[in-house]
Amino acid sequence: MRVCVAMSGGVDSSVAAVLLQEQGYELSGVNLRMFHNEDLGESREKTCCSLADAEDAALVARRMGFPFYVFDFAQVFRDTVIRDFVDEYQAGRTPNPCAVCNRAVKFGALLRRVQALGHDFLATGHYARVERDPASGRYLLKRAADRSKDQTYFLYMLTQEQLAHTLFPLGGLHKTEVRQIAEAHGLVNARKHDSQDICFVPDGKYADFIERTVGSPSPAGPFLDREGRVLGQHKGLIRYTKGQHKGLGLSTEEPLYVLEKDAASNTIRLGPDSALWSTELTAEQVNLISVPELTAPMRVTAKTRYSQREAAATVEALPDGCIRVVFDEPQRAITPGQAVVLYDGECVVGGGTIRG
Repeated sequence: MRVCVAMSGGVDSSVAAVLLQEQGYELSGVNLRMFHNEDLGESREKTCCSLADAEDAALVARRMGFPFYVFDFAQVFRDTVIRDFVDEYQAGRTPNPCAVCNRAVKFGALLRRVQALGHDFLATGHYARVERDPASGRYLLKRAADRSKDQTYFLYMLTQEQLAHTLFPLGGLHKTEVRQIAEAHGLVNARKHDSQDICFVPDGKYADFIERTVGSPSPAGPFLDREGRVLGQHKGLIRYTKGQHKGLGLSTEEPLYVLEKDAASNTIRLGPDSALWSTELTAEQVNLISVPELTAPMRVTAKTRYSQREAAATVEALPDGCIRVVFDEPQRAITPGQAVVLYDGECVVGGGTIRG
């Protein structure tokens, strides 16, 4: 069986290759060039997807004796991930670019490319597991053994066809074990630090990146209270997200937080923390994994951002193809544009993009 390993140059994808080679697969490796210098501006030297990372990946492949390639996916990345990132922020939402990249680039364009080249599977260094349910015949996406590294939140959009041709060799390992394997095999990146933040905005200056990309500043507009009274001026919608308190630049008796952003009127509504809590959301662009459809309300646990613990909820299908998620307890700052991911024990039921 032929497997193409997506190799970022980090320790995770390199150890994934080690494990697959030991299991007898015929391997090749590929590194994706996601950016050209003009895409990144001042951030280009800090990105995790640098020339040095590609060289690290190539060294591992050479040491292990399998072919290695570099695919230029910069145009695909610009047209999908970066465009969505910019458009969503300008529309007043807070996007999830890692989920978009997995859907459109890694398990979309890349998977199609490696299949066209005769590979049976695409493998990555994600911390997740894929199993097939013998009863239903469906492929299941399951949490990783290392819950602190589990990446199923960013993989909820994988289809049955994609899961059938995807391998996650690290799903049963903890990070410490992965580094031990890398050291035992003398890999050059055994102690390499994990990448952080969004890969194409490594300095975290999202607003600067967006303004540089569109070629114009985000226009200022009014801060409003819940009654519509003007409290001051904001510095552009893209500089704020729901639940934000710091950096508002207002002097008020009571702490104020961003409650909602309205791109049509270029206004940001502020209010107390108590107004950020809600028990219900609607999500669109829904993908289901463990079940083919929701025929009745289903008890799940759900999370609305990667860093939070999931909470007990009930999900039901809506006539327009969306889903409604009702939590047992109020959740703070449920943010349009982010993903809600649903779990049934260890299995990912599915998820969608939060509409409101």
